[in-house]
Amino acid sequence: MQLELPLQEKLLEIATLERNGDVGLQPEASEEAKELAKLRKKLGRTRDASASAQLAVDDMELEIRRIQEDERKLRRRLDDDRRQLGAATDPTTRKDLQHDLHSSQVRLQNLTSEMQEAHNEVHALRANRDLYRQQLGELEVEVEKAQRAADAVPLDTTVEDARGRVEKLKGELPADILAAYEERRSENGIGAAKFNGRSCGGCHIMLPVAEASRIRQAPATEVPECGECGSYLIRGRA
Repeated sequence: MQLELPLQEKLLEIATLERNGDVGLQPEASEEAKELAKLRKKLGRTRDASASAQLAVDDMELEIRRIQEDERKLRRRLDDDRRQLGAATDPTTRKDLQHDLHSSQVRLQNLTSEMQEAHNEVHALRANRDLYRQQLGELEVEVEKAQRAADAVPLDTTVEDARGRVEKLKGELPADILAAYEERRSENGIGAAKFNGRSCGGCHIMLPVAEASRIRQAPATEVPECGECGSYLIRGRA
């Protein structure tokens, strides 16, 4: 490849900018943006925890309603057993009614204990839910503040500037040179690199003495290739 020295330097700049982009040239997030992202994650976790806490409360309240309904049924059964017992004269019938009355009374006592435990638990669950709700409200305020702070930070135009510079430089290169560079870059991911006198700036391999000498002694307008990775090597001005 033949190319004048000023254009060789532009080709090297293109390759360097594009290679930086390939390895992740991205505008670095501001401290405000990092803080916002952290708070958003915390907000998401707190929302999940708050929703789980509410579900636990709902489940326990449903259990309390079930116990209350069972209590009502048992009390009606007890009243019915007592009425029947007052009117029954048959010994067998009275015995059955007394047994059922006793069993219902025992079950009612158990339900009363269950109800007390359920009320204690739902009280604790509600307190936990309310705590998450409070934390959620506080976090939402923090996120709003962080969002305003992040929005106030000027945009980093580094990437846009670099891309614009690449496009400008490409417009100054001959079409055949640019095509050759693009083809080589598609093959090895480098395209062109700096030659420091001994090694290739693309693959970073120390070249054999004879090859390094050949590259150094090539005419100034010639763009030699690396024998290892095939990149076009830019030597710069003498």
